[in-house]
Amino acid sequence: MADTAGLRARNAAFWAAAAAGWVRQADRQDQVGRPLGAAAMARLAARPAERVLDVGCGCGGTTAELAAAVGEAGTAVGVDIAEAMVTAARRRFPTDRYPGIQFHLADIETLDVVPGAPFDAAFSRMTLMLLADPVAGCTTIRRSLRPGGRLAATVFRDGGVNPWLSATLLGAAPHLGPLPPLPVGEEPGPFSFADPTRLAQVLDSAGFTAITITPCDVVLDAPDDAELVAEWLVEIGPAGAAYRSAPLDGQASARAGVIRLLDRFREPGVGYRLPAGLWLVTAIAADAYDTPTAGLTHQRPRQDEHR
Repeated sequence: MADTAGLRARNAAFWAAAAAGWVRQADRQDQVGRPLGAAAMARLAARPAERVLDVGCGCGGTTAELAAAVGEAGTAVGVDIAEAMVTAARRRFPTDRYPGIQFHLADIETLDVVPGAPFDAAFSRMTLMLLADPVAGCTTIRRSLRPGGRLAATVFRDGGVNPWLSATLLGAAPHLGPLPPLPVGEEPGPFSFADPTRLAQVLDSAGFTAITITPCDVVLDAPDDAELVAEWLVEIGPAGAAYRSAPLDGQASARAGVIRLLDRFREPGVGYRLPAGLWLVTAIAADAYDTPTAGLTHQRPRQDEHR
């Protein structure tokens, strides 16, 4: 396993290369990918006039949703490591149409506090699992919250309850050039928090209290357009950069490979139903870094929740 500095450099390089696909697919990701953060958005329950932080804001869709919840008297601040995505977020959600919205280019792991702190609440959709040093990143989030500020986030559970992720990669990879290194063990990646005990320990070490981690199963409903769905999933995945640099026939072959492996998730005439198994995470910022954690709990999914 690479050291933290090496993982952080790898992360920065990956997202610099991957950002173009996320920008291209931003509208579709906001629409089809919304269930990935919906439970955390509901649990956070941002209120009018609150100041809310969005960690890993991507192209800004979740930050805009938070801005709508807090209204003109509130503030929604999105932070992301990918410059192209932050630029896209500012373009898609300008301040003249979304009062109180702000976007910052920053690595949450290396900040002391996020500009605009303290915040009443923090939200994160599918980002904490991608941090090279999750304790450092979560510590920054905790420091950026007021004492008693709340966190709500989602991350993937394990690959078995998210089968379309591996199907997309396996379908595309044989037709493309070299891919970036895939994560090993607890390295940053979609399943780095498959074990909820590790996630609880990270949040505890970062100074959070009242930690809860519960299973959440959702379905992404995508249109019955095989080419469109295949390209969307490839572009936002680890093969995205290799796909965009491949010749047109290689791209077509990659899409065909993905379409073949995703067919089991398709209902003809209706669309694709992609099951996603998540952890829904909530926590409260302790009054001070040394405050002992209270109420640390997590719940493992029942057997039938893996189906």
